Amino acid sequence: MTRLMHVPAEFSDAPGNGDATVAVTRAEIAYAMNVLLFRDLLERVPEGKAYTEDAVASGRRVFFDHGAVRSVKIAANGQLPCGEAAITRFLAPLGYRLNENYPLPRLKMMGRAYVHADLPEDIPQFFVSELEVERFSPEFQAAVGRVVASSVDPLDARDLALLKELEAQRSLPLADAVALLQSLVRCFARQHEVPALDDYELLLKESQEMAWIATEGNAFNHVTDRVPDLYALSAEQQQLGRSIKPAIEEAARGTMRQTAYRAAQVERVFRTPNGCVVRRVPGSFYEFISRDRVLNADGEEVLDLGFDSSNATAIFKMTSADGATPAMAKAA
Repeated sequence: MTRLMHVPAEFSDAPGNGDATVAVTRAEIAYAMNVLLFRDLLERVPEGKAYTEDAVASGRRVFFDHGAVRSVKIAANGQLPCGEAAITRFLAPLGYRLNENYPLPRLKMMGRAYVHADLPEDIPQFFVSELEVERFSPEFQAAVGRVVASSVDPLDARDLALLKELEAQRSLPLADAVALLQSLVRCFARQHEVPALDDYELLLKESQEMAWIATEGNAFNHVTDRVPDLYALSAEQQQLGRSIKPAIEEAARGTMRQTAYRAAQVERVFRTPNGCVVRRVPGSFYEFISRDRVLNADGEEVLDLGFDSSNATAIFKMTSADGATPAMAKAA
């Protein structure tokens, strides 16, 4: 992955050599977690993997700008904390802070961007969206409850203790950092049991975003490559025949632009009264962004690390279920 991805210069001289007691900073742990999650997404999104293979072949490096994850604001969330707390409970110890809120009223969601306090321009941000279940119909709310009631918590008491230590010390011994990383990566998955097809179809009628969560859970919804010229990249990808969004979404302030491939179609299992069936549904996707440098309140030139609610709403459409196929086979 080091041939593919931009690595912050601050990490180039990091000590180690296998010494299990050497201190690993919160920034290094956060970056390592993001690299592992990026790699996981490439295995689930063929177009993203093909793009990165092209990048390596041409000598380009991917600059991982941000990853996105979805959550559900419901108190009865099995063993998981309610809503985005399932994610933010470990983002804070890793050094992330809330940067800005992004209401998504058409989706009945709230988006929040978290930036790393130590290396804000170099470590990927997190865009965490939270579905506001109380804004939907009683039938929808009941279906959400049935889907997520079985959620398990991938973090145990040892993990929570390590997070507390990391928050206090801002570093961990290498052996502890590796153990914690393994647990953190498990947080980015579906934590509930296989959903019922009837519940999935009910959710789909009111919220394609919740239907996506029913099959994918807290998996990375997308990763985003920061590129210098989004228009040139979009034209290049269109010529290659990839499913990149034809229109580029530009923030109202004019200093940030986004586009993406359509979500990969994946096969997922659903429960029915007559057994299990398999259905093709939207999975995750690969996104691109370009950001300009701007002057902050102190007159310093910094990268525009903000997002845009309108852009985000449009990007959410990349996981539209319009192309999903009906239940097609009984699972063994």
